[in-house]
Amino acid sequence: MCGAAAALLEPFVAEHRTVRVLFPNDRAVVLGSTQPASDIDAGAAAAAGTAILRRRSGGGAVLVGPGLLLWVDVFVPAGDPLWCDDVGQAFWWLGDVWAAALRAVGQPDAQVWRGALVGTPWSRRICFAGLGPGEVTIGDAKVVGLSQRRTRAGAQFQCAVGLRWDPFELLSLLTVDPEIRTRGAVELAGVAVGVGADVSSLALPAFLNRLP
Repeated sequence: MCGAAAALLEPFVAEHRTVRVLFPNDRAVVLGSTQPASDIDAGAAAAAGTAILRRRSGGGAVLVGPGLLLWVDVFVPAGDPLWCDDVGQAFWWLGDVWAAALRAVGQPDAQVWRGALVGTPWSRRICFAGLGPGEVTIGDAKVVGLSQRRTRAGAQFQCAVGLRWDPFELLSLLTVDPEIRTRGAVELAGVAVGVGADVSSLALPAFLNRLP
């Protein structure tokens, strides 16, 4: 589906396992469900032509737009064999599929993180600054971020695959002092990596073909 980034926020519930692929044609910074709106400088976002949105799943902000991120929603109904009561382990199978897909298209170092949530001084504000269960890394850098929203109907997993990583793009929208922003750009330079549009165009069908 191609359209405005606001489509990321539309409710997504199905009777069976269902996948929705979203190709946003505008820019938005998408906050996590409990993230304070004050994290974002509304004036800076407006000047950059970037909408401010909020998703229903947790985590920090992600910057969405053409050439920045591939966004895929996966819905698993309650009672499905893939359903897992453990919120952390529930991500593992999905991370395995993404890692296998990336390895199949020339990223042999893609691995799934199965440990506890790894926080950093920036991870409350920026999704790709931390590492959670099931998320995928290439080397030590995060490439696939995962979040989920669980209801009685099932779990909606939101997958964000980085195409390009420039931390200053997101830092420029945060309400932080210029000195802290400059330091953050250095500290965050290696925490994530983008696979590029060419690889992502191959990784998406590889991912879809491997879904159970």
